[in-house]
Amino acid sequence: MLTERVQRFDLNAGCELRFAANNYSDISLELINGYAEIFGTELIANQKYVFPAKFRVAVFSWTGGTIKIIGGTESAYISSESTAMVVYLNIHATLEKLRKDREASGKDFGVTQRGPRIMLVGPTDVGKTTVSRILCNYAVRKGGTPILVDLDVGQNNISVPGTIGAMLVQKTADVVDGFERNMPLVLNFGHTSPGENLPLYETLLKGLASTMNSQIEENPAAKLGGMIINTCGWVDECGYTCILKSAAAFEVDVVVVIDHERLYNVLRRDLPDFVTVTHVPKSGGVEQRPRHIRKIARKENVHRYFYGTSSSQLYPFTFDIAFDAVKLCKIGAEPLPDSCLPFGMEVEDHRTKVVVLEPSPEIKNHLFAFSRSSNVDANVLTSSVWGFCVVTEIDMEKRSLTILCPQNSIPSNILVYSVVTHLDDQLRR
Repeated sequence: MLTERVQRFDLNAGCELRFAANNYSDISLELINGYAEIFGTELIANQKYVFPAKFRVAVFSWTGGTIKIIGGTESAYISSESTAMVVYLNIHATLEKLRKDREASGKDFGVTQRGPRIMLVGPTDVGKTTVSRILCNYAVRKGGTPILVDLDVGQNNISVPGTIGAMLVQKTADVVDGFERNMPLVLNFGHTSPGENLPLYETLLKGLASTMNSQIEENPAAKLGGMIINTCGWVDECGYTCILKSAAAFEVDVVVVIDHERLYNVLRRDLPDFVTVTHVPKSGGVEQRPRHIRKIARKENVHRYFYGTSSSQLYPFTFDIAFDAVKLCKIGAEPLPDSCLPFGMEVEDHRTKVVVLEPSPEIKNHLFAFSRSSNVDANVLTSSVWGFCVVTEIDMEKRSLTILCPQNSIPSNILVYSVVTHLDDQLRR
């Protein structure tokens, strides 16, 4: 019988243990004594946390502690110089002070003031998602209920790739599975880069911001909790325009630029004076991911949506649906030449046009969103979605689709196409 490798690490105050599980097996972590946290979530002493193969973890301690790791690691080391946790804690302290000040001000006038809204920007792989998770966790630990907004359509952490969304955070994130995705508000973009359809992306930004502004009026705690907004890593040219429009749509108070001095300076120039712009370093543990690794991460995200995680498994359904039982559509049509238009008529923006999509073998393995819209019309653009399915087979003779779906029935007969694909390897009937 093979003996599993056991490693013990003594963390001093202000130090961070960084490790990556190997490619072959799970790894367990246990806090033996002292204090430690993972991305803002406190570890419970003597409780084992199991991480899957290839998982990367950073365990930070403010006061010192002892960590035991059982299993194979690709790397494991303690860092005391390159952690940015003190910077992130200072950001949290600033946000918490704003919440307290606005809560006090609101009580004076008998109303609930809007909490601070912070947007995290910077190039790809500088730790924006991690910082947003830390700030949400710290806010919850102080009794707050912030709204997490994710505008990254490539690596979305609220729903599947190709979406933007928002959700109320009421519990700290699970150290392995992240935040509970409890009734998020999700809009389907259908692409993994904003540049694939900028007019649609900007429309969705405004739609999501407008909906959230309306909803928080019914939830004073969420209104005071504020928003923590994660963005994609496109920061040049049209990507920069998206940052400016996102800041305007969500009426942000603070923009934190991570590891990009030029972006920091142009944002200070272009954003209104009432928006505070600050520049912070990235954590030394952040690594640049190659394109193929980011693609694998998207596939794993879709897989998680349907099948859950090792600690919280889901069991989706596979069933057939007749062509006539659903209405397929997509956003974006081929442009119409000016010569085909009557004299004096302006060209309609084909990129935000909702068009009917006829079933064909080409849609196999593509994701489709269940739209909350009741008809195939312009309302599909900004309607939130019930969820997603994957077309796993298509039978043109029988005129039926086979889909993989979280439920055993479809919540809507309006299905909106996404370029995101998923080759399902765990079909269950």
